[in-house]
Amino acid sequence: MKPIWIVDDDQSIRWVLEKALARENFTTRSFSGVRDALAALETDSPQVLVSDIRMPGGSGLELLQTVRDRLPGLPVIIMTAFSDLDSAVAAFQGGAFEYLAKPFDIDKAVELIRRAVDESMRGDAAYDERVTETPEMLGQAPAMQDMFRAIGRLSHSAATVLITGESGTGKELVARALHRHSPRANGPFIALNTAAIPKDLLESELFGHERGAFTGAQAMRQGRFEQAENGTLFLDEIGDMPFDLQTRLLRVLSDGQFYRVGGHNPLRANVRVIAATHQNLESRVRQGLFREDLYHRLNVIRLRLPALRERSEDIPLLARHFLQKSARDLGVEPKRVSDDALAYLASLPFPGNVRQLENLCNWLTVMAPAQVIEQKDLPPDLTARQETSAEVIAVSPDGAAALNGAVAGAAAASGAATAAPAGVPVSVWESGLRTEVARLLRENSADVMDELARRFEAAVIREALDFTRGRKVEAAERLGIGRNTITRKIQELHLDA
Repeated sequence: MKPIWIVDDDQSIRWVLEKALARENFTTRSFSGVRDALAALETDSPQVLVSDIRMPGGSGLELLQTVRDRLPGLPVIIMTAFSDLDSAVAAFQGGAFEYLAKPFDIDKAVELIRRAVDESMRGDAAYDERVTETPEMLGQAPAMQDMFRAIGRLSHSAATVLITGESGTGKELVARALHRHSPRANGPFIALNTAAIPKDLLESELFGHERGAFTGAQAMRQGRFEQAENGTLFLDEIGDMPFDLQTRLLRVLSDGQFYRVGGHNPLRANVRVIAATHQNLESRVRQGLFREDLYHRLNVIRLRLPALRERSEDIPLLARHFLQKSARDLGVEPKRVSDDALAYLASLPFPGNVRQLENLCNWLTVMAPAQVIEQKDLPPDLTARQETSAEVIAVSPDGAAALNGAVAGAAAASGAATAAPAGVPVSVWESGLRTEVARLLRENSADVMDELARRFEAAVIREALDFTRGRKVEAAERLGIGRNTITRKIQELHLDA
């Protein structure tokens, strides 16, 4: 292994670091100024460079810049007695591995240098993570490979496709891939989230309007169907479309014609429609919230995107990809995740799915203290959540009643226990759940998964709202879901009361 280079005009600092590193069996080479270190770089290189930031005859930041240009993979630790924001920011913007304020604890300094050495050694032997072209989608899990094959089979088709899956799984990515690999690839791809547009404006967004069609319509406006002519129209969250607009959409899909709002002349629509939803459309049809004939028009080809927890083997691959992407966006060196941290991430449920993992990687790119991300560098809410789930899960007396209302209450009909005591371990309620599943299967009940999922979500959200005294934002944070998600779930599950 190459020596650790120490650059500092203070002889006592050099001496202390030399002795401490020697005790850890590291070899060192010291320099009193930037010029000497730069001269040595012409013929040699260190394993790790530790440099002061302010020295006579040259700045540690200048040395850092030169090292980054010549040896981009070399970890550089910047030391300074001037612990100010500007110095810290300048060090990290220059690509420093870490920023070390003087006076420092020598044991912590040695531990930091050891981490930098590990990073350097890993960089010498690691695979090349540089990506020359951003892939459309990533996934090694069988479910994702099936998705890729389905996109390939549909490459010569313009059939209507319905994409289902939880929020954050990447349904729009699939829609874009279907368009890009279709006969309509040269046409426009127009996306519209039907849940994000107010009901009064959605009709105009879809079909356009004529001048004077309503107050404020000062000019004719094309809708998304016209904008997507000869291309693809992606309707996200189709399950939230108002019932009366579903009729108009059905007419377009049936005969290929539509009218602008306030218009009298029919327009032809040469558009491929791809729809997506996180909801169970069959259930919404039974509830009278979604037209059955429209459902069958949309459900020509159905693709289901798995949740991230169903493809946990893809988490390391996706994490590396998102760290690369985030680093490119910020113009910094990409960070790596240690094997232990990757294994830890793969064990997390990620209720926000791929979107949550991407946001986490953006956070780590900015906030993680070193180039190699360890488990302790992860956000506290992730580590706290895992620590809680690692214990034997217990439920308060009220929570036990709520939870058993979803999994064990109905099990009484089949002879199972009707209640669980406070402190009930996971195995008990799981047993009750299995009993309830068996009962529903014996009775040939329809949509068992959807029914149990709704009851489970209702019980969990009720308990969280009781715990937070009705504060939705706090309940969402406690459950690890977004504010919009809990609001939507409360409406879907009719928990407003």
